[in-house]
Amino acid sequence: MDVIDRQVVGCLLRDGRATFAEIGAQVGLSAPAAKRRVDRLVASGAIRGFTAVIDPSALGWTTEAYVELYCRGIVAPQELQRSLEQVPEVVSACTVSGSADALLHMLATDISHFEQAIERIRREPNVDHTESVIVLSRLIDRR
Repeated sequence: MDVIDRQVVGCLLRDGRATFAEIGAQVGLSAPAAKRRVDRLVASGAIRGFTAVIDPSALGWTTEAYVELYCRGIVAPQELQRSLEQVPEVVSACTVSGSADALLHMLATDISHFEQAIERIRREPNVDHTESVIVLSRLIDRR
């Protein structure tokens, strides 16, 4: 990855819907050359995909929580991933060091919706229990 590739990635991070002409203008390339760069970055895996960044509150998902997930026995990360991908309220998840096996970031419309999502997670055969904290206010968000 060279300087121009990093600039192309920066353009896409700022605006994932930027046209190849707009990207090219910002990095000093023609639109076809910008397209070739983006295609190469996608083919190499440097860019894994394109997605919309949503405002959860605009969708009514105003309840936010972090959930520590504790498993029964040893569970492979891929197995946890397969289980958690089925729960749309889980917006991100990672394995962690410490006593918990994973940390989940969840969004829901309200506490009742959050509770229903937690119950679906707890029904998974590899889940022992969870511990949740509800976000009261977001102080810093650098995403």
